Amino acid sequence: MEWKGRRQSSNVEDQRGAGGPGGFGRGGGFRIPMGGGPRRAGGGLSIGTIIFLVVIYFVLKMMGIDLLQVLGQGGGGQVNLPGFEQTESATRANSPQQEETKQFMATVLAESEDVWNGIFQASGEQYEEPKLVLFSDSIQSACGFASAASGPFYCPGDHKVYLDMGFFDELASKFDAAGDFAQAYVVAHEVGHHVQNLTGVLPQFNNARQRMSEAEANQMSIRVELQADCYAGIWGKYTEQKGLLDVGDIDEALNAAVQIGDDTIQKRMQGYVVPESFNHGTSEQRQRWFKRGFDSGRVQDCDTFSNDV
Repeated sequence: MEWKGRRQSSNVEDQRGAGGPGGFGRGGGFRIPMGGGPRRAGGGLSIGTIIFLVVIYFVLKMMGIDLLQVLGQGGGGQVNLPGFEQTESATRANSPQQEETKQFMATVLAESEDVWNGIFQASGEQYEEPKLVLFSDSIQSACGFASAASGPFYCPGDHKVYLDMGFFDELASKFDAAGDFAQAYVVAHEVGHHVQNLTGVLPQFNNARQRMSEAEANQMSIRVELQADCYAGIWGKYTEQKGLLDVGDIDEALNAAVQIGDDTIQKRMQGYVVPESFNHGTSEQRQRWFKRGFDSGRVQDCDTFSNDV
């Protein structure tokens, strides 16, 4: 993708090195699947955990380390305790490669702002631009606490997209989906969830799924995710019309859509698939709906709720 020298969005919050406690619940963010096992909803601390933390506090206090002072420093900076080295992820966050990736993400976000501002204005509406939060290892959002293992996600509660850029290393090595446009597809997909939030799709889904069985919620979730893929395809269409795509860019996005399909991930992680547990869509579905958005460039062609998926 030809991106250098283009406008970068100011809606980027760099919180790499920050984090916080909490819980990433069922009603929280909409994320790229990572292939891990089920997460415990809620995230509350048990009595045993609280006692353990209190013991750790007093042990560190005896060593001359005041955790309250450390935590009170704030600012999101890196705090190095005596005897501990800076983590590898924190070191990577300051690398030239990571800084270039940050600039690329800011450019992709800016391009998405141009596309969706134009689409909303054409319909007589105003687009509210989302924030992109870059983090390392873990983050506290309005949807609760999330680790890097959660994958990139969109939180309807604060209208922010959250991204640990280390995910792109995993996207290339674990999912065999390298390339800058594969990365751009991930961001465009999460921005697609933001569009759904503004148009009422996500609020309706979050309200309705509380009354659904798990199987029904999974089926509805697939339609939500495939629409976000279609919206990512629309962004790709407008990006192509600007002459910003390199040869092979769309292939990178389509390959990424295939590699993070529910069936492909389950085959890779456990050797077999459980279709009733799918909640993002198969590889074929994800690729097809991205391409549908890319081919038409029209929001009305992304209605996954009135059409067979």
